[in-house]
Amino acid sequence: MIFLFLISLIVVAYTYIGYPLILAMVSSVASRPVKRKDIFPVVSVIISAYNEEKNIESKINNLLALDYPRDKMEVIIGSDGSTDDTYRLIKKYAEENKIRYTVSFQRIGKPAMINKMAKDAQGEIFIFADARQRFERDSIKQLVRCFADEEVGAASGELIIEDKEAGTGRGMGLYWQYEKALRKMESDIGSITGATGAIYAVRKSLFRYLPEDILLDDVYTPMNVLMQDKRVIFEPAARAYDTVSETTQKEFVRKVRTLAGNFQIFAQFPEALNLFKKGWPAFQLISHKLMRLFVPYFLILALFSNIFILKDGSFYVLALFLQIIFYGSAFLCYALEQTGAKIQGVLRLAYVPYEFCVLNYAAIVALYAYGSGRADVQWEK
Repeated sequence: MIFLFLISLIVVAYTYIGYPLILAMVSSVASRPVKRKDIFPVVSVIISAYNEEKNIESKINNLLALDYPRDKMEVIIGSDGSTDDTYRLIKKYAEENKIRYTVSFQRIGKPAMINKMAKDAQGEIFIFADARQRFERDSIKQLVRCFADEEVGAASGELIIEDKEAGTGRGMGLYWQYEKALRKMESDIGSITGATGAIYAVRKSLFRYLPEDILLDDVYTPMNVLMQDKRVIFEPAARAYDTVSETTQKEFVRKVRTLAGNFQIFAQFPEALNLFKKGWPAFQLISHKLMRLFVPYFLILALFSNIFILKDGSFYVLALFLQIIFYGSAFLCYALEQTGAKIQGVLRLAYVPYEFCVLNYAAIVALYAYGSGRADVQWEK
């Protein structure tokens, strides 16, 4: 039991502490700066929209106001079986010659819609975005600067969570800071292992059409770039702004979809996990993405094995006590959220273990969703 407890502890500690420390050490001695330069190639901004009547006009106006030569930027928006006013609003802007559009009156899914738009896109650089998030004025310019470096095949911008004090933002704010720190170090060394779906770009020559059942275009496309031995980098100067979900439940659904998509990606790119062929990128992928999918099982093993070794020393008594405090804090936060109570002061720290538990529970649900075939591109099902 001691062996099982220690192994579980090591796996969890490595995933969330050890790997970031390795990144910090390597990036301090082996960084690969990106050769950024102001360039203005033709870009295609591609957005697949489903029932986005509340967001689509502000998104279009946001894009049209960006600091990038208008004659070098085409905006293509696809209405994927929308049943609200999304199609009518898109069509209005297209008739004014401000954007191009594609429409499917039947729901075909985001990957198929992206493929339709990419087929006719004219840009040298494809920029993918969602309908909800707002771009900072120079975001496209900042993304494109990275492509002055011939080694760069794709670039991801930074997603800024604006209302960190609302809903799940209390815990997710810290989580995002942690994630962005990892991405920055990975990018400094070589490549990141995925992109931010709200704002990322890829060279047209490296783009590959998406399987119509793929859940994460923002991971599939960067993975294809990595497989072609080009860099995928993180550009924090290219910013998009979003709000967090009002409740942890909504954020939970998104996370399950993302993690189920990661299982799918590993099935699509098994060679990406081969340390002998892919070396450092495979090490990053295993450490950052794969191990997180299995951390919840080691957390459970650590808790239950700990119970049986209390008599073996005070260290194990302390370890169990800390676990009880940690999970107790998470449960307290959950209980308070259900009542609608507002948590203030030092009690707000409880959102950290709460979000940690939610994310790990999402990994368990994601495995079931993927294994049972319930993970679908039309996630509303």
